Amino acid sequence: MKIAMGNDHSAVEMKTVIREYVEAKGYEVIDFGTNTGESCDYPEYGEKVGRAVASGEADYGIAICGTGIGIGIAAGKVKGIRVCTCSEPYSARLSRMHNNTNVLTFGARVIGTEMAKMIVDEWLDNAYEGGRHDRRVAQLMEIEG
Repeated sequence: MKIAMGNDHSAVEMKTVIREYVEAKGYEVIDFGTNTGESCDYPEYGEKVGRAVASGEADYGIAICGTGIGIGIAAGKVKGIRVCTCSEPYSARLSRMHNNTNVLTFGARVIGTEMAKMIVDEWLDNAYEGGRHDRRVAQLMEIEG
């Protein structure tokens, strides 16, 4: 399974830790950068992650910026992407089970790396339940037109 990862300058260190963590769990990571602390624009990296997931190049995406919000908004502009911005594991788990999210975002300035690992675990280790949630996810996708 492939995971697209992207980040801005504020999250280089956290992305490196999370990349190594998910690779150790057996996932292949496609790293869209950035890999430098030089100031950059998070929308570029959120879009890259979103497009990789939407095209099927990656199965899921993880994007990290200072808060996780901006990069999540950018990824969510890509048709077919359902973003979950999380600061704790419970929301990550339910976003997969009930909303079939395919891009996870969080903030390097909001949470620490150990919390990020717990969030990633809950998100990757849980599957979409379907059933009663199918109707709602279909409604979400209809909004895109």
